[in-house]
Amino acid sequence: MAQHPAAATFMQGRDDGRPFQRPHVPAEHAAPMQSRETGDAIPQRAVPEDAPRGQVKALPFAKSWVHFMAGGVGGITAATLTAPLDVLKTRLQSDIYQAQLRAKAQSIGSLNPARAAVYHLADTLRILGTVYRVEGPRALFKGLGPNLIGVVPARSINFFVYGNGKRIISEHWNRGEEAPWVHLTAGVAAGVATSTATNPIWMVKTRLQLDKNVSERSGGAMHRQYRNSYDCVRQIIRDEGLRGMYKGMSASYLGVVESTMQWTLYEQLKAYLARRELRMERSGRDKTWWDEAVDWTGKAGAAGGAKLVAAILAYPHEVARTRLRQAPMDNGMLKYTGLMQCFKLVWKEEGMMGLYGGLTPHLMRTVPSAAIMFGMYEGILRLFHTPA
Repeated sequence: MAQHPAAATFMQGRDDGRPFQRPHVPAEHAAPMQSRETGDAIPQRAVPEDAPRGQVKALPFAKSWVHFMAGGVGGITAATLTAPLDVLKTRLQSDIYQAQLRAKAQSIGSLNPARAAVYHLADTLRILGTVYRVEGPRALFKGLGPNLIGVVPARSINFFVYGNGKRIISEHWNRGEEAPWVHLTAGVAAGVATSTATNPIWMVKTRLQLDKNVSERSGGAMHRQYRNSYDCVRQIIRDEGLRGMYKGMSASYLGVVESTMQWTLYEQLKAYLARRELRMERSGRDKTWWDEAVDWTGKAGAAGGAKLVAAILAYPHEVARTRLRQAPMDNGMLKYTGLMQCFKLVWKEEGMMGLYGGLTPHLMRTVPSAAIMFGMYEGILRLFHTPA
């Protein structure tokens, strides 16, 4: 006896090509589907019953690893290309360089905001050139080893947790639809997971990047404190205990605000680009050179713009994190012992300039870095037909 079409759905799945029956699933509970051509997610309820078979397929959970791999590749590329600016940013955030910059504060303060910004940019480039001449080209990549070791798991974990967290949260708690609160929740989860897993790596990177400064404070009389990454880990655990590897964790958790803000802004900008593309298709007009440029660079620009806003608003946590990870003073005591103590001391000794020390090279590094990283991430997802 023939079965009613609503009672079962036929699919090609046997080895011999014969159809098998699958119990009917109500549309509101159906899993998302994925376009073979574009890789975009399609709610199953939006797929016509008479759609040609083979055009859509169930979203594979196995492809969640693509988020992990894409994040790692994007992170490695961005970190390598922007390594010199990362070294410079770390040094400018430390109190060692801030003491030198405070001597110039009076002359900077007399300039209008536009000229002060130009002054900071020129001073940043001058310091970068000094590092190259005095310490050699290798100094521009100091700490790149632990940085890359940290970037791979950090970016992989962040993109993996965010990409899959966004999907899981929307499927189970928002009827399969994305929303700003979904992006916010997934961003927090990704930030906390990343900070917890990778804090020891960033601790070593910071100590190595500041190590040269330790000897320079006494006119070169002191030798470098750490020979390499392994020696740095050994000395930290010996002198400061295992907890020493997790200094700056509180500031890292505060930094989750920045990464969450970046993800949320990025998703909103992506949604705007998608609406723009849809309006253009409906209008039927030919694409101009500007439209073509937006097609190629839109998501990378959205990533850079989102990072720019988030970084400026949340930057003081970066300074606090660097200060908390500095090596102990010559008497063995720590100058910065906690997050609030660090903020208060920096504000008292250095004012607003101290809380934003190194902002110029930070933006010069992180904005293009975010554009490169997210651009590669989106490109790899598209290559593997995995929804973003």
